[in-house]
Amino acid sequence: MDVDFDLIAKSMPAAVPYIGHMGIEVTAIEEGAATTLLPDRPELKNHVGSQHAGALFAAAETASGAAFVGAFALRMGDLTPLARSAEISYLKVARGPIEAKAKLGTPAAEALAALDADGQVDFSVEVEMTDAEGTTVATATVDWNVRLKAQES
Repeated sequence: MDVDFDLIAKSMPAAVPYIGHMGIEVTAIEEGAATTLLPDRPELKNHVGSQHAGALFAAAETASGAAFVGAFALRMGDLTPLARSAEISYLKVARGPIEAKAKLGTPAAEALAALDADGQVDFSVEVEMTDAEGTTVATATVDWNVRLKAQES
């Protein structure tokens, strides 16, 4: 079965209302990778006029979740995903729209095999955030736990 990643990307704000509230756009999803765009809006800025740290974190976490969806798209109805922890490093002042590119640290096939073998899987997603000039303004790692709904207690 083919996966319509464009349709999944467009439906993310309905599936996760916070994304729509923040105005974060999921611009691309593929197997185990995704890209989001944090808009340049006045309500997302901090006291010095740059992107707020919380907005940057939201863009990174959203990209990591979209990358997860890209890896597990055909199984989503059977799963409960939870972000377990996250770490972010703010490297430069983030001005303007910010692109967050996320990629699973584990190949999707390997993560799916572990899920089938153990009923759950832990993996990290690495995220790099860049401004319009391509300067890396922040990096993040989001650790996920995904379990089969039948394994929940």
